[in-house]
Amino acid sequence: MTGGEPTLRPVRWRGLPRRRTLVRVTLVAVLLGLAAAVLQTPAGCPPGSPPAGDAAAPDPARPAEPPTLPAGAVGVPIRLAEPAALAVLRPGARVDLLVVPAGGSPEPSLLAPRALVLDVVGAAGAVDGSSALYLALPPEQARRAVGLPEGSRFAVVVRE
Repeated sequence: MTGGEPTLRPVRWRGLPRRRTLVRVTLVAVLLGLAAAVLQTPAGCPPGSPPAGDAAAPDPARPAEPPTLPAGAVGVPIRLAEPAALAVLRPGARVDLLVVPAGGSPEPSLLAPRALVLDVVGAAGAVDGSSALYLALPPEQARRAVGLPEGSRFAVVVRE
């Protein structure tokens, strides 16, 4: 069957691959592994930075420990009318809490001066309504904040 007819005989290696072939195959495998590792790295992760869950490297933008609730104050979640303002707020900052009641005058009124920011949730552009600002307020101001009619809009003015 050597007259140009195809055969079904298996192809066999005549011996081990040459050294150059092994080096090329190894180099291709290493480069493919490196490419896969680069593609798995998050876009905002600079080279050499520790993983997000690593507690050994604290974020310099956030304090080491969140501020504690001052004596006599209560924590209140506030949804701001403009959630983009959350991007500039950090725990420990002081803000003036303003409110425009639903159906009321368009002029905002001061609800809580110098309120302590306890935490900021969803500052990275959450569009599902999960963003909130947690403030430490005296009980009377907290009652007024949660007792406002639905549709009231909150805003903050950063103090420090």
